Amino acid sequence: MTRMLFREDPYQRDAKARVVAHTAEGGAVLDETVFYPTGGGQPGDSGWLEWDGNKLPIATAVKGEGAQIVLVPSEPLALPPVGAHVVQHLDWDRRHRHMRVHTALHLLSVAVPFGVTGGSISATHGRLDFNMPDAPDDRMALEETMRLFVEGDARVSDGWITEEELEAAPSLVKTMAVKPPRGTGDIRLVRIGEEDDWIDLQPCGGTHVARTGEIGALRLGKIEKKGRMNRRIYLHLDS
Repeated sequence: MTRMLFREDPYQRDAKARVVAHTAEGGAVLDETVFYPTGGGQPGDSGWLEWDGNKLPIATAVKGEGAQIVLVPSEPLALPPVGAHVVQHLDWDRRHRHMRVHTALHLLSVAVPFGVTGGSISATHGRLDFNMPDAPDDRMALEETMRLFVEGDARVSDGWITEEELEAAPSLVKTMAVKPPRGTGDIRLVRIGEEDDWIDLQPCGGTHVARTGEIGALRLGKIEKKGRMNRRIYLHLDS
């Protein structure tokens, strides 16, 4: 099992760790990591490892067997040996942009009150697919709603709920755009706003900024028809 330091502090950029395994595909598994693995539409983090005067660029991180997180090198260089102590460093600018886009997409899912059927995140933009028959009537009004969400500088926090607690709180389930899978243990909830006055609350395993004001300026991109009942909306970071 890899301890997920990015869950404990998404702003942690560097960390010491120990190599516990190599994969057959040439990846390295650490006992704990700041690298977020690809999942939920968010790309895996990139960066590098350092040990004993060596440096290994990391292209991405992916989920491995069980609860392992595998760091995938960007070049065919020697891995740090199993048991080695390393220092891991994130490409922080890229990660922080992912955090800004991810939080912005949560806000977009509030501004567009339809079911979300898919999405993706990059360092410059993101998109959500909505189960809706027509494009939004007023593009300028949607952009204004997003601007007000960002300028409101609402707090972003997380917490955990058990499957039993979720079953006992059907009103909470109605606030979630995506229903969490059963049988996976406790469910992480990301909240935008305060506990008694929230803007959004939904299960999510990704990394987010601490406040919506940190997202910065946004620009609404293309709105595409992807099927009879599906519209894709793009959202871009403006800086």
